[in-house]
Amino acid sequence: MILAFIKMNVRPEKHKELLQTFQSIVAQMRKENGCVDSNFYRNAENENDFFLVEAWENRKTLDDHLRSVRFTVLIGAGSLLSRPPEIMIHTVSHSSKLEPCAPKDSARDPGPVNLSNS
Repeated sequence: MILAFIKMNVRPEKHKELLQTFQSIVAQMRKENGCVDSNFYRNAENENDFFLVEAWENRKTLDDHLRSVRFTVLIGAGSLLSRPPEIMIHTVSHSSKLEPCAPKDSARDPGPVNLSNS
């Protein structure tokens, strides 16, 4: 799986335009061949920071998306930003779900466990 993280800092007066652009595009992106998921988030600590998180089956499906009309529209949204977006692409070789665990009981907690071989 390939994960793409795109961090954007929008100009304060352009919030509405950016939200409208991404609301129309993200739902369409989820329907693209190879798209596992796509979501758009706003940073709770800085209202001008937005994040687009995409998950793709493999590099080929991401590359196809990068050549698509939808991605061209995303690049066009760059005019709403205060600086160029930061784009990080990660290759994931393995994923697993986190199993729920019981709350920590400090009376029985032995403290940190040393996992080193020393």
